[in-house]
Amino acid sequence: MKNIRNILVVIAAMLVVVSCEPIENRNELKGKVTDDDIAKYIKIEQEIRNGKKSNFFTFASDGLKANVQFKHGLGTVTVSSMGKKVQCFVVAGNQEIIVRVLNPDASEIVEKIYPYTVEEAFDVAPQWAMLCGTGSKTWTWDESADPDCYGMGDVFANTPGWWVPAWGADTLDELEWKGATMTFSAIGAALTKTRTNGSKAVGQFGFNMYVEPKPTFKRSKGQFTTVGTTILNAKNYMDSHDIENKFEIIDLSNNKLHLITIDMAGRDTYNAEAAGWGQATHWIFVPVK
Repeated sequence: MKNIRNILVVIAAMLVVVSCEPIENRNELKGKVTDDDIAKYIKIEQEIRNGKKSNFFTFASDGLKANVQFKHGLGTVTVSSMGKKVQCFVVAGNQEIIVRVLNPDASEIVEKIYPYTVEEAFDVAPQWAMLCGTGSKTWTWDESADPDCYGMGDVFANTPGWWVPAWGADTLDELEWKGATMTFSAIGAALTKTRTNGSKAVGQFGFNMYVEPKPTFKRSKGQFTTVGTTILNAKNYMDSHDIENKFEIIDLSNNKLHLITIDMAGRDTYNAEAAGWGQATHWIFVPVK
């Protein structure tokens, strides 16, 4: 498990503001901006909630046009209105706020880094911390699974009990098999897949946890999706061996990620509960220790 620092960027444009309407500055600066100037004109206040340093911040600008830009969960968010309370991070841990100020003559951008500790992330889905830890978290195949951590089984099974791949099988990408890893990051929901030969593929992930009433397949806790790349060896076990990027979440905790796809005709509407069974490809992962 890795702790990384999320990056929150505060962009303050002094006198010259690109793609923004000009405003009257009460505090015009001459010459180059200094750290002291940033500290004087840009104010950052972290909310204390229930006695803990939270993931909510308020930004204020003393007469200067400022944009707040940060990596929040599924993407980059830009806030141009000062004085509002903003949820900036989705996980607890050590964070950074970087204030970037454009010099009055547009000659260069000056940066000032503010370290912050988020003791508890409020009003966020707990699955962020399960997947990403305190920033990013690396997962690999659950080699303790019996009979294996990938293959075909019943949709109600906890492991793929029918068919598991042999080395070199069409269903198996050997570079993404045991020894390969994937890292989920709370910075922009980044997914980085590292193959056994050291090559990498980068994309994004997302999840949507179901609430009652659940869809037809009531065993599923939610849906997991990927864009740009996908999970390790994402081939379904059907004859087509399609690469999947949409999965049902069977188990998601701090210590386990179990995904499946229902490999049946009409799988998006297949009623496994009514039928009493269903054919599925299973993927089972655990955190790297």
